[in-house]
Amino acid sequence: MTMHQLGLSPRLRQRRFVQLPLRGPGSPFTESQGRVPGDSTTPAELADLISSIASVGVLQPVLVEEIEGQPPTMRLAAGERRLRACRWGAVHRPDNPHFAELPAVVCPGPLSDEERRIWQLVENLAREDLRPGELAAALVLDRCAVLLTKLVAAGRTVPAEVYRIDDPMERFRAMERIRGADATCAAPWAEVLTRLGLQLSPRKARELVRAFAEMPREVSGEMDEAKVSLHTRIRFVELRRGRAEAAEDIWAAVKQSGRTDLLPSALTTAAEQPDTSPAEALTEAERKHEEANQARSQALRHQPAPANEPVAHQLVENVLTALRALIRATAAGAQLGAHDRASIQLLTDELAKEPR
Repeated sequence: MTMHQLGLSPRLRQRRFVQLPLRGPGSPFTESQGRVPGDSTTPAELADLISSIASVGVLQPVLVEEIEGQPPTMRLAAGERRLRACRWGAVHRPDNPHFAELPAVVCPGPLSDEERRIWQLVENLAREDLRPGELAAALVLDRCAVLLTKLVAAGRTVPAEVYRIDDPMERFRAMERIRGADATCAAPWAEVLTRLGLQLSPRKARELVRAFAEMPREVSGEMDEAKVSLHTRIRFVELRRGRAEAAEDIWAAVKQSGRTDLLPSALTTAAEQPDTSPAEALTEAERKHEEANQARSQALRHQPAPANEPVAHQLVENVLTALRALIRATAAGAQLGAHDRASIQLLTDELAKEPR
């Protein structure tokens, strides 16, 4: 299956982005999505996700299918953990604006199994933890799919050997040679990203692919494993254009030292001081890194202690009264549900953390 099928799905093509309420009319409901009820969806299991959403919000919208009726209902199609984390936050952290609404892509329902699978591929491409090299390769392959569709529609012959080219950039270049100067068969990034439904700008896509195209595949994979940022990769590529050996020697030295965090500073030193050897660039990067750490440490030591005001005694007393009542009820035989127990545990764990 290729990702350009997203544009061929009638329902997914009618998708729209909305902010859904988490409670009351218009809020989405969910059915068990291929997992044992409660598995990986209790508040304790969702603690990291809840913390992330509390800090930066929901980064990837959920998928919801709109089922006809009076009024229509919103059934979740993908994103159960995000929905449950936001519901928990809406109840227990109502003052946090990130838990006020749920970002969602809404499509007319019901969706077929095939359409759900297509959307899962879209979500995999849009994952925040997808590494730059992986994302660039996926984007180029989908651009190939868009270009292939247009070439075939225009009556152009695409030889079988082009389909068998493994390297994404080489496959795309081969198709571009077939396209020639025919602008009607072009696959601009804006169109590719729209078909995918990704919240990614054409400029960012071009930067990702440029760094991927100019970097040896082995180095790209190694940088993926080391979690090297796109910005640093671009600087590596820029140095490599004029001084390929120096750039690759610096990367080798950084790998050998186990300090890939020093790569940005080492690349800067090499660019500003062309006569510097890779070993000297790495030594200079270590020196700058240590100086920065010392400066931060000194700044923290000189920060005035925050004026911590005590929590209102009545608020604490209300909480203690409620907890005592809960303990009496469970001691008398009342059952505390797993979800409620996990919520209490999550809140007490949060209370036990060091003050922010």
